[in-house]
Amino acid sequence: MAKSAVTVAPRKPTRQLMLGGVAIGGGAPVSVQSMTTTKTADVDGTLQQIYALAAAGADIVRCTCNDQAAAEGLARIVPRSPVPIVADIHFHVEMALAALDAGVTGLRLNPGNLRKPEEIKLVAAEARDRGVPIRIGVNAGSLHPELYKRFGGATPEALVESARQELAYFGEVDFHDVKISVKASNVALMIQAYRLASETFDYPLHLGVTEAGPPPGGLIKATAGIATLLAEGIGDTIRYSLTADPVEEARAGRQLLEALGLRERRGLDLIACPSCGRAEIDVIGVAKSVQIALEERKIPLQVAVMGCVVNGPGEAREADIGIAAGRHKGHLFIKGKIIRVVPEDQMVEALVAEAEKVVAEGIEARLAAADSNAEAEAEADRRLLFEEKGADANRSEEVVLKIRKHLEANGKNGTPSGETPQA
Repeated sequence: MAKSAVTVAPRKPTRQLMLGGVAIGGGAPVSVQSMTTTKTADVDGTLQQIYALAAAGADIVRCTCNDQAAAEGLARIVPRSPVPIVADIHFHVEMALAALDAGVTGLRLNPGNLRKPEEIKLVAAEARDRGVPIRIGVNAGSLHPELYKRFGGATPEALVESARQELAYFGEVDFHDVKISVKASNVALMIQAYRLASETFDYPLHLGVTEAGPPPGGLIKATAGIATLLAEGIGDTIRYSLTADPVEEARAGRQLLEALGLRERRGLDLIACPSCGRAEIDVIGVAKSVQIALEERKIPLQVAVMGCVVNGPGEAREADIGIAAGRHKGHLFIKGKIIRVVPEDQMVEALVAEAEKVVAEGIEARLAAADSNAEAEAEADRRLLFEEKGADANRSEEVVLKIRKHLEANGKNGTPSGETPQA
């Protein structure tokens, strides 16, 4: 008798929402999320981390939005990010509205921090009008004092009630594009809270053990909680909240889903920029051509296709190999270092050929074989692109001015000292 396939429990049915191009819930694949540790105002540093997270397996990335500088940073980051960006909102309704102005794909609100009903409903109404989903991010460590007192502590019932109250505010303005999390640092509490949430709501659930700590202990705690629930069919997105490089979070999340058979094991790992205002090629078309060619050859590399040589090689420097366009040329790079410049119509062919050589010879050997003039030629193209299209090809500064105007009108342009983000 043939041996039948062994699988985890069937997924619990939930509503589906779209976070940019990522489907969540409703039978969609479980998604991996992580969070940047850079200052969001550091646009280049944050983008480099976002690309590294995407290369490690993150489908969604969250960035803090705790002050005006962070909101302005988001306006410059969102058009260049390869994955949907969720803004993490702490205490100020103005920061949520500024993040929406910046064009983020989603918001995360903590009911324990943003507590005024009229402000919650204002954000929900603005998100509704823009088609932006919100995660209700309940956290045992920041539970509303009234709920803590009523339930005698941060119990599963208290965490779920916090989410239910927030949902009621959203319902008053007819907003239902919602994902829910009920996190705790205690694994047993976290598991019980999510089981209750799964019985109570039909909204997608985001799983995580908050403040799990550094590896290896943090990995064990997070896996214990997340894997238990996934094996029961509960959960639509996950995050490992580690005291470590966030790339470790994304990598662990991807590996867990693969181990449980919830995501396919990856050979080729292709990342691509979203084709912003500086792109000079059909990024989507080139990426598809590269994907087809490399998958046929079973190339097991992280490969980046970037629309612009100005930022592309630096942002995707964690990729094994990539190509960026500029001045009708393709700038081929390995680990962020330009190794060759080819005509634009030879971009795909050159990338595929070099990828095969990287697999056969190794990265160090191919870096040693780089064209000595490639970096200088790429730098010249970068300067010319700046001269032709300016420093703000995405018109992000118009959005920044809008954010400043709104925040100045409300007298809010900062954040309380000592504030820390909740996982």
